[in-house]
Amino acid sequence: MIKLGLQIPNFSYGTGVPQIFPTVIAQAQEAEAAGYDSVFVMDHFYQLPGLGTPDQPMLEAYTALGGLATATERVQLGTLVTGNTYRNPTLLAKAITTLDVVSQGRAVLGIGTGWYELEHDSLGYEFGTFTDRFNKLGEALEIILPMLRGERPTVEGKYYRAKEAMAEPRFRDHIPLMIGGSGEKKTIPLAARHFDHLNIIAGFDELPRKVQVVKENCERIDRDPATLETSVLAVAIIDENVTADVIPDDFKQQAVYGSPEQIAEQVQTKILDAGVGGVILSPVTSLNGYQPGGITELGKLLTPLLGG
Repeated sequence: MIKLGLQIPNFSYGTGVPQIFPTVIAQAQEAEAAGYDSVFVMDHFYQLPGLGTPDQPMLEAYTALGGLATATERVQLGTLVTGNTYRNPTLLAKAITTLDVVSQGRAVLGIGTGWYELEHDSLGYEFGTFTDRFNKLGEALEIILPMLRGERPTVEGKYYRAKEAMAEPRFRDHIPLMIGGSGEKKTIPLAARHFDHLNIIAGFDELPRKVQVVKENCERIDRDPATLETSVLAVAIIDENVTADVIPDDFKQQAVYGSPEQIAEQVQTKILDAGVGGVILSPVTSLNGYQPGGITELGKLLTPLLGG
């Protein structure tokens, strides 16, 4: 289960390239020691708007996760979430099954349509419309999901081809599947049909409705809604001097802030009370960088709220 996760979105630590990955490891190990159940990285090649400029450091996701697998023992590892457009589905199936072997059964396959147009244009990936990308995701799943189960799918699709594609070795017959999004016509119904976990990408004020739509879609196909886990990604600004007036408008519906105690209270009222089952935090101790301790303090306060 994914109840309390850590996302690492920023590799600009001001320490020089040799210290980037040791700092990533330190965050993952702190989260593991503090009781977090999962650690995620973004699947991007350039830094995102709002977090930095495109030329700031960004590690390739699955290479980084392989390194984290050897530096941790318990936490689940994955992307929040993989951009389907960035990899052939057979390659993604091979990457995630390899991560599962390296981590001894701790991989999570997070996947979505992909959305960052600059990366696509700069690196040569076709972007297209959202409908194009959503249809590509659906076709990719026809290849990926059977491969994860040990089957050998043959697909002649509009976007992808595979002929008796294999992914061996495999550590498990089922790797947990996470999708990110909140579209009520496409993403949530797809989550209800195929996924174990939905990371709801929506403002705090939208969450009660999104949770209700998840329930309705599960019930429509006779699935117990309790079997589709939900979470929200929240930026956590750990600084008791930060107040609402300094939070950019674009982040006010995704950010929790203040002291660890204030953040825990906001997680309860804005996320858990809305019916969402878990939270994945993207924490900073100020508006930049990483300082040890904040992840631990939040873990101590949030674990009891989440039934840990």
